[in-house]
Amino acid sequence: MSAHEVPNQLMVDGFRTRRTAGFGNLSKPATALAAAALVADGVLATASPATLLVSLPVTAGVIGLAAARRYGMSALSYYWAKLAWKRAARAEATSFRRVLLPQPYALDLPGVGASSTLIKALDPTTGRPVGVVHDRTTDYMTVTTLLAPGGSLMAPTAAVQGSLRTWSSVLDAMSTDEQIKGASVTIQITPGAGEALGDDVASRKDPGAPKLAKQIIDELVRTTPAATASVAPWMSVTVDPLATANPPQDLAEQVAETLRVVDSIDLSGTGTDITRRATDVDLRRIVRSAYDPDVFNARDAEFEELQWGECGPQAADDTWEDYAHDGGVSVCWVLREMPRRPIPYSVLLPLLAPGRFQRRVTLSYRVLDPHEGEAVLEREISRAAQRAQVTAEVKGRAKWSQKADFQRAEQAAAQMAGGAQVVDWTLMVTGTARSAADLPAMRQELERAVKATRGIRMRPAYGAQAACFAATLPLGYNPLVK
Repeated sequence: MSAHEVPNQLMVDGFRTRRTAGFGNLSKPATALAAAALVADGVLATASPATLLVSLPVTAGVIGLAAARRYGMSALSYYWAKLAWKRAARAEATSFRRVLLPQPYALDLPGVGASSTLIKALDPTTGRPVGVVHDRTTDYMTVTTLLAPGGSLMAPTAAVQGSLRTWSSVLDAMSTDEQIKGASVTIQITPGAGEALGDDVASRKDPGAPKLAKQIIDELVRTTPAATASVAPWMSVTVDPLATANPPQDLAEQVAETLRVVDSIDLSGTGTDITRRATDVDLRRIVRSAYDPDVFNARDAEFEELQWGECGPQAADDTWEDYAHDGGVSVCWVLREMPRRPIPYSVLLPLLAPGRFQRRVTLSYRVLDPHEGEAVLEREISRAAQRAQVTAEVKGRAKWSQKADFQRAEQAAAQMAGGAQVVDWTLMVTGTARSAADLPAMRQELERAVKATRGIRMRPAYGAQAACFAATLPLGYNPLVK
C-alpha cells in the first residue's frame, strides 16, 4: 500500500529528533568544551603567543569534527567510537568464546545480557508457567507476551482508527505507571515456512475432491514456499517491582508484583491478538534460535534442559559492522531519522515483508510521564527558538529548517496539551545470514526494504552490533531504559 492510497485519517506525524542547546551544529557539551578550549588557548597565548600556531589549528580541527555530521551523528563522536572499538578489539574484548569459568560467570550470556537470569514462574491468573527475565544489576524484570500475527491492511478505516486510539490509551496508562520502565515490540520473519505449510495441506487434503481442485492446491503448494515466511511477534515489558509503596521483600514477591503490573496492560482493541505469556521454554527457543537459526524448528524438549547461559552463542565476534555467531552472521541497523512529513500507518510494511533471510524488526520505547514530557517539550521549544535566533543574528535570518523545527516543537507541545503522550523510541532491524558469503545479498535486501519505506533513514549500528542484536531479543535489555 503506497502513501497516496492511505486516507488522510490514517496518516501519522509528530516525529522529531531531540536536540541540545548548542551553538550551530554543536551539542551543549561540545559548545562548552569549545569555549573552554578557546579560553585555554588565550591564556597560553598571553605567556607565549607562538603557542597559537599549534593550539588554534588543533582546536579548530576538533571543533570542526564536532560540528560536522556523519551518519546522523557528530563526526567527532563517530571517530571517537571507532577508536574505542579498535582499542577493545586489540584487547580481544569484542570476541566471545564459551569456556569453563567459575561461578557465577559460568551460566552468563555475553555482553549486555550477562546480568540477566531466567526465572520459571507460575501465572496465578491462568495457572500456566511463565518465563521472567531478571536483571540482577537493576532488579528490573521483563515479561514477554507472545502475539498472534495479523494485520489491518484490509480492515475498514474506522476500525484502524479505533485501534490507533486504543493503543494511544495503552501508552497513556503506561505513562502514569511508575513501575513500567519501558517496552518493546518485535516481529521476527523467518523464510521457508512454506514447507511446513505444504505438509499441513497434504495432511488435510480430501481424497474425494475434484481433480481440478487438487491440481490448483498442488500448484499453490509448489509456488507458495518461495513467498511465505513464519511470523513470530512478541511484546516485552520491563518492570521495576520495587517502585511501589510496599516493596516486595523477596524474589518470589517481586515476580508476583511484576506479573500483576504486566496483567494490568490491556491490549484488547489495539488490533493485536494475545496468544499467551511466553514460558521459559519459549524464551530459550527465541534466544537460542536467534544465535543458531538451525534449531528454530527443534522440539520443545530440546530447550527444556538448557541453562539460560547455554542459550547464547558458543562463539561470537562483534565487528564494526556485523556480528558473527553460531550458525550465522547478523547485521543490525538502527533508526537515524524519521520523515518530517506525515506518513501512512503501514510505513513499516516493506521491512516486515518476507525475504531470503531471517529478520527481526524491533520498536523499543519509553513513555515519559506527563510532567517529564511537558518539561522536555518546553526545553525543546526554547532550544529551537534559541538556535533560530543565533542564526538570525549571525546571518541576518534564521534557516527555514530551523523555523520548521520550531513549528514541529510547538505542534508536539500542542498535541500533548490535547492529551497525547511523549514517547522516546527507536527502531532496530536485525538480519541474519547463514554464512559470510551471503552478507552482501542480505545488506542489499535490507537497504531495499528501508528505501521502500519512502522516508525512514537507518544506518548500521557501528561498533554496537552485539548490543543491538541483544536488544531485539527478550533478554530484558532496552537501550532506552536507564
